[in-house]
Amino acid sequence: MSRLTLLLIAPIVVALVGLSRFRPAGASSGQPELVLIFTKRDVMIPMRDGVHLHTEIYTPRHEDEPLPFLITRTPYGLDDDQHNFTRLFSLYGEMIPEGYIFVFQDIRGRYGSEGQFVMNRPPRDVRDPKAIDEATDTYDTVDWLLKNIPNNNGRAGQLGISYGGWLTTMALLDPHPALKAVSEQASPADMFLGDDFHHNGAFRLSYGFEYAALMETSKTNFHFGFSKCDLFDWYLNDLGPLRNANRLYFHGALPTWNDFVNHPNYDVFWQTQAVAPYLARLKSVTVPNLNVAGWWDQEDFYGPVLIYEMLEKKDERHINNLVIGPWNHGGWAHGTGRALGPLDFGTDTSQYFREKVQAPWFAYWLKGKGTVPFKEALTFETGINRWRVDERWPPHEHVAERKLYFRSGQRLSFDPPQETNSQGYDSYISDPAHPVPYRRRPIGPTYPGGEWPSWLLQDQRFVYLRPDVLAWQTEPLKDNLAIAGDIVSHLFASTTGSDSDWIVKLIDVYPESEPQDPKMCGYQLMIADEVFRGRFRTSFQRPEPITPRAVVSYRIDLHTNHHVFLKGHRIMVQVQSSWFPLIDRNPQQFVRNIFQATSGDYKTVIQRVYRSRDFASYIELPVADE
Repeated sequence: MSRLTLLLIAPIVVALVGLSRFRPAGASSGQPELVLIFTKRDVMIPMRDGVHLHTEIYTPRHEDEPLPFLITRTPYGLDDDQHNFTRLFSLYGEMIPEGYIFVFQDIRGRYGSEGQFVMNRPPRDVRDPKAIDEATDTYDTVDWLLKNIPNNNGRAGQLGISYGGWLTTMALLDPHPALKAVSEQASPADMFLGDDFHHNGAFRLSYGFEYAALMETSKTNFHFGFSKCDLFDWYLNDLGPLRNANRLYFHGALPTWNDFVNHPNYDVFWQTQAVAPYLARLKSVTVPNLNVAGWWDQEDFYGPVLIYEMLEKKDERHINNLVIGPWNHGGWAHGTGRALGPLDFGTDTSQYFREKVQAPWFAYWLKGKGTVPFKEALTFETGINRWRVDERWPPHEHVAERKLYFRSGQRLSFDPPQETNSQGYDSYISDPAHPVPYRRRPIGPTYPGGEWPSWLLQDQRFVYLRPDVLAWQTEPLKDNLAIAGDIVSHLFASTTGSDSDWIVKLIDVYPESEPQDPKMCGYQLMIADEVFRGRFRTSFQRPEPITPRAVVSYRIDLHTNHHVFLKGHRIMVQVQSSWFPLIDRNPQQFVRNIFQATSGDYKTVIQRVYRSRDFASYIELPVADE
């Protein structure tokens, strides 16, 4: 890169301001310096079926050496500023000095592109030569760029966050030979089991409702007009049962909402969208992939970890990498990353990732410069706040699985319980008319939502000691306790109903005295969490009613983590049966399709969580040596 280019770039890197989210914010003071650096081409690239995709191509003005392409595909629009340059450049300030031909593209059916938009379009039938999907659109885009944009070095990279991460993952299913490096970041992997729309079959109401309206009300983003400032109240009383969404608001016009209604179980519709079976068919990993996730990602933590794990099985060349940091959804792409919610990590984690990991990683694979910045897995160990490198994730050496049991007197202990079944349980009443809020009220919209990006870090004392929330905790720890790997809840529970949701939260309880940070005194910080819908306990394809009052075993995956519970802190577990309106209300009696349930179907029930010799509920922790 020329000296003139470097001199011009310096103020850009300083001036670029990160987006409030990874999606275009729609408002910016502009990026006038970019006009001095790049020439722009606005083109419509033809796909194999004749559809044309709107694409913006930015080529450095003062560059003699051939450059690779760096491609971002998005359904959210390119959000051009007053200089007609996309604001998505603000995500890549640290990569501009290296020298790339930046390519930004609207996927088919969105914004400036032709064709029909299909939410999470399933991969095509490869036996049909005329079929298209996101992989073919990416392939055709790379092929066109190589043939029509001069002074390229024959290599292309792709990266994206969330939906963009999923688009990047799709490109791996049929990669163009010139695609030499990708980074899927916060990609969903299964919309029924663990990502945006469902977790273990439980419907993510506020997200699903607002996202469907955002994406399918028009070709550009749309925000639903709520009539109340507290959406807890709106979803509970104005919407009510899910069947009212079409009757009162959507009127059958949103395909994705109709798909929710018509596919309440893990049928072929959801299975064909899940990426795991397609990744399993790959013979080997041929394209280096940088998988990126955030410990407090409020939308897609399940996906990037699963994609990493699936690709690991085929990674003979050791080119499948994982980074997990202390971020919310897309938080690594903007800002310094020094703090999130109430937490100060003592270091600029996002800036570090962009400068020391992402930029050199792409420079190595696309330009042959430097070295790979780390081996295999790079994770940020929260609590003690430091980066750790492992040769595999989760690590196996120096990690032992330990059982932390629920005990009487609201205690947690590594010693198993001794009570009989008739004595060894705690109970609560779960009333769908008075569900437990998932974050402090008033609850604002998801899009745009002021507290949505950091709700996972909210102090859980706002529900602690509610009569419909159970809690158990350890004594203050005498030493640090580190966990590194997969956390699993083993729950023995019964209900007087015939269906039930079970929410389990693993919490780090801060000491009552925190002189260096008084706002954290007694803070209940959620480290891991998950919901499980009881009807799916034996099969996600074929739900079954729960036998009332029968003790049932539930294995609930709380996912992987890397955290240190510090000396003097307590470990707490909370269990509840509603998390509203993040999760729709379970009627608590079995109905064929909850999306068709009526008001009369919702019943109050008594829940029991067992902690006896025969039914010993516990959390399985991967305790690591420090």
